[in-house]
Amino acid sequence: MTIYLDYNATSPLRPEARAAMLEAYDLGGNASSIHAYGRKARMIVENARMVLAQTFLCEPEELIFTSGGTEGNTSIWHAMPRGYSPFCSATAHDSTRRSAPSSVILLPVLANGLLDCAAMAALFESHQSPPFVSIEWVNSETGIIQPIAEIQKIVHAYKGLLHLDGVQALGKIEIKPWGDYLTFSAHKIGGPQGVGALVVRDGRPFAPLLKGGGQEKGRRSGTENVAGIAGFAAAATAITLPTPVWRDDFEKVLQQLPGLKIIGHDVPRVPQTSCFVRVGFQANTLLIKLDLAGFAVSSGSACSSGKVGVSPVLTAMGLPLEEKQSVLRISFGWNTQQSDLNFLGLALTSGSIYGIQ
Repeated sequence: MTIYLDYNATSPLRPEARAAMLEAYDLGGNASSIHAYGRKARMIVENARMVLAQTFLCEPEELIFTSGGTEGNTSIWHAMPRGYSPFCSATAHDSTRRSAPSSVILLPVLANGLLDCAAMAALFESHQSPPFVSIEWVNSETGIIQPIAEIQKIVHAYKGLLHLDGVQALGKIEIKPWGDYLTFSAHKIGGPQGVGALVVRDGRPFAPLLKGGGQEKGRRSGTENVAGIAGFAAAATAITLPTPVWRDDFEKVLQQLPGLKIIGHDVPRVPQTSCFVRVGFQANTLLIKLDLAGFAVSSGSACSSGKVGVSPVLTAMGLPLEEKQSVLRISFGWNTQQSDLNFLGLALTSGSIYGIQ
């Protein structure tokens, strides 16, 4: 049996979400149709919109359903109005950095992974046009939480607009009414893969990335994923915010190992992510050994299939190459038992995984 500890990549489907999806699948119908089946499908979509709007602290009409975080992050850059200068945190998700305009300016982070707010303000000061800024609220690899209240205050002081990639924040920390734009994804909280949400605050400029049938009030065309949307809402209602006790206990066990370094240990992190380095041991090799031993963990963001390599996030934080090549990340969630972490801690400290004592 494999112990799954890679929730930041994707969470197992919650039973509440599965049940809601099966009910929607049994109903059938296109939410844009005007007959009875269509009206029932539309009711599922709109009820889910109400539930998720409460979760995201937005108005229902500000919420647009998407296929997930990547589409939402890409849509934001497409929506950037003329006359703004694009900025993006250096530790942002690949979908944000790679879809940004070629003129985007990467905002530096400090060695602890937090955005350098003084440097950000200086960069804004050097541009005449207002900033259009995209920030990953919680980093998917390290679990580090950015100081969004301070960041937003600076961005708005320069009459800018702020996008928050909230994919890794949802279900792990309290969602606050921050950001002009926000993106979320269902499968990170135990909902289905392939469905997400984009929040566009009232009055903020927006141009649709996908055009066609005019669904989502013309802001995102394409037939609504009724079952996926139902599963998203059901998963959101089942959220219980975690505490850091299990993570901290696990990391105390790891501290027995020589050359062990916890990434982000001295700054705010989400409670269910631990990113650590043991210098001298290649992450690629350890991932294979752990997999064979029955543990599913990762070396960072799973944003492309089979990707194992040096992380641009850790590069931006200034980690030396030998540390970047030795990083492992464990992330857990709704279906994890404390014993799962205990077993992994035992495996990592016994020497069986490393081939040494």
